[in-house]
Amino acid sequence: MRIAQVAPLYESVPPSSYGGTERVVSYLTDELVRQGHDVTLFASGDSATEAKLRPVCDTALRLGHNNVIDPIAHHLRMVEMVARDADQFDIVHFHIDYLHFPVTRREKTCAVTTLHGRLDIPDIAPLFREFDEMNLVSISDAQRTPLPWANWVGTVHHGLPENLYTLGSGEGGYLAFLGRISPEKRADRAIAIAKRAGVPIKIAAKIDDVDKEYFDAQIRGLLDDPLVEYVGEIGEREKNDFLGNARALLFPIDWPEPFGLVVIEALACGTPVIAHPMGSVPEILDNGVTGFIVKGIDDGAKAVEGIDLIQRRACRQAFEQRFTVDHMARNYSVLYQRLTGGPELAARDAALVPA
Repeated sequence: MRIAQVAPLYESVPPSSYGGTERVVSYLTDELVRQGHDVTLFASGDSATEAKLRPVCDTALRLGHNNVIDPIAHHLRMVEMVARDADQFDIVHFHIDYLHFPVTRREKTCAVTTLHGRLDIPDIAPLFREFDEMNLVSISDAQRTPLPWANWVGTVHHGLPENLYTLGSGEGGYLAFLGRISPEKRADRAIAIAKRAGVPIKIAAKIDDVDKEYFDAQIRGLLDDPLVEYVGEIGEREKNDFLGNARALLFPIDWPEPFGLVVIEALACGTPVIAHPMGSVPEILDNGVTGFIVKGIDDGAKAVEGIDLIQRRACRQAFEQRFTVDHMARNYSVLYQRLTGGPELAARDAALVPA
């Protein structure tokens, strides 16, 4: 198939550091190429891909040296570029929220949109009511909860390259927190669990400008404890050692996380996860097999005490069976063929991506 992938421009594809959506787009795009599709990627010019790259801007918009004041202007230009060339593709796969909806409606483009963010925002419900014909993909069934009536055509969980991470030993003995320092990620709760259990915790996390005040007010003072080590933001190369050497990943979120890419990163390293039952967590974790789903600090500390009962190889196997990029790309291929009226699919394949 001739497929266009349309990525956000805030980070390159793949991103140089943090950037979950751009990483997923990168993995998906390159895997679709490997599976024989003709793929074009609309993204920033500093992206690296196996597909044909259509650069929209020279560098990712979040890079400090490009003096970007209005990132929406660049995205709207990209939407116009895609619309102009839409007849070159069998399907266009958007990853830019809803910015393209008006153009997609008027161009009658065969398109699908994966929504990567939270949907429990009252402002967006009228928008999705207006554009109720748009083909939408959720990254978890839980993500659909605020908009159950929307035109969902499937759920496709994220996937990672199978060899990106390897099975770790957990010999570091510490608990890990990986991601962002923000109110909804609850690094403070992770620290409290570690302290209650009497186990060291290492925090590898970025601090966005919007969260600096929160970090200074709520988190900075917690880092003085001898059990707590803040290592800052880490890149892809450091993640395998960081997660693989950890006894467990703490994921005590306080919001309806649409997916939680870090959870499957941990599973790929054989590292069990202790998480709160919000958003996609119950879909990703098998309680008692790949980690523990807990409520509160005391429950989390008890889970730490019992974490060695979880078999690390079972965590890795769960990743290989459910969360590889091959699995993700094949699920999207099924969706593309459904939407374009491609060859009739075997019942087994069609069942991969229930609407």
